[in-house]
Amino acid sequence: MRTKAVGAAVAAVALTASLAACGGSSGGAGGGSQASNCTNKIVHSGVPRVSVWAWYPNMAKVVDNFNNSHTDVQVCWTVAGQGAPEYAKFQTAISAGKGAPDVVMLEDDQLPGFEIQKALVDLSPYGADSVKGNFSAGAWKDVSQGSAVYAIPVDGGPMAMIYRKDIFDKYHLTPPKTWAEYAADAQKLKDAGGPLFGDFGSNVPAVATALVEQKGGKPFDYDLGDRADIGIDIDSQAGKNVLSFWADLVKKGLVGKQDQFTTDYISGFINGKYATYVSAAWAPGYLTGQGVGKGSEKDQFAVAPLPQWDPANPVSVNWGGSSFAVTRQASDKKLAAEVAKGLYADNASLTDGWKTQTIFPLNLSVLHSAAFINNPVDFFGGQTANKDIYIPAENAYSGAVYSPFTVYYYAKFQAEIVKINSGATTGEQAATDLQKTIVDYAKSQRFTVK
Repeated sequence: MRTKAVGAAVAAVALTASLAACGGSSGGAGGGSQASNCTNKIVHSGVPRVSVWAWYPNMAKVVDNFNNSHTDVQVCWTVAGQGAPEYAKFQTAISAGKGAPDVVMLEDDQLPGFEIQKALVDLSPYGADSVKGNFSAGAWKDVSQGSAVYAIPVDGGPMAMIYRKDIFDKYHLTPPKTWAEYAADAQKLKDAGGPLFGDFGSNVPAVATALVEQKGGKPFDYDLGDRADIGIDIDSQAGKNVLSFWADLVKKGLVGKQDQFTTDYISGFINGKYATYVSAAWAPGYLTGQGVGKGSEKDQFAVAPLPQWDPANPVSVNWGGSSFAVTRQASDKKLAAEVAKGLYADNASLTDGWKTQTIFPLNLSVLHSAAFINNPVDFFGGQTANKDIYIPAENAYSGAVYSPFTVYYYAKFQAEIVKINSGATTGEQAATDLQKTIVDYAKSQRFTVK
């Protein structure tokens, strides 16, 4: 049957792509975690245990909170890697038919690649609807396919623009409301002898994808209800325009080309090399953890809404976001589903998550709470960023459609951005070439491209 062939083909490439993304780094504990390999304390012995792979920084507290409050089940938690290393180990377990945990933390854009292999459990028969009301429509869409629900949301990444107040004040700038204003301000800053206005790193193709979606593009059209068919429209006019926009900024020397999440990028951000950072709601926590905002640059950061392509029709987009899924290898899927629904869902864990800026929670009990809404964010010098920026962005987010081969798509998109940044191609040509690459790949994996 062709749908089975598609799943098998994707599985083979998913493993290869994930391993390539790992760069040979160690992800901690190995795949196939069993209950005896728990990194946490089991509070109540003699009750069923559900194995969990997850990498949230405060996961130890989250697991302890769950285990202390449950006498009928205990979580056995393992860190199997962060992102790609975990996905590679999960893929190995899927291929082997053993070694997967009962519950696995996955980024939302990775879900379809595992769904198509039938590696995840549809949680709708296990009471997923009982927690649906805890999340926005956009957050729920990201973990669903039709009536099927493949994961329970935890955190998200509504996008915005962080900026340096000291640089904006010095050069008499105000946060741009549109991308046209962004480009004009970038030129103004360069003409005045200022720093780079932003950065177009090749290693964040998810950002470029989100900005294409913000402009109205739909790179993928995919539904598991017809799992062998896929729509691919990467070289839409929106796609060409967005890549050409950034290619022009790069060519003029208005933005940098440094890969993000690197030592050089972080030090540049600390030292005022960049005036803005197009980012997501989790960025303040990440930057704080990297030492940003603790030196002379303290209290110099603020956040503004993401610039719009069409201010008359504003669009909110997302970068990142993770959830808990139940794997097909779970021996007790009902019990595993209860863990997926209840883990990182209690008030203590959610409060710790947002107060430490570990996550931007998607649970409406937090998003509607006065404490979260009115929280003065230290990183932004006391700005009520949740109320003013991030919550409105999350409320307006309508969800996205991801491909079943996200790892491969991102790798090839990254290669095109490298060529843009080196001057080897134009934005429009990059969109055209990426379209052909992904269409050819989809066909080689036995998809029918609509």
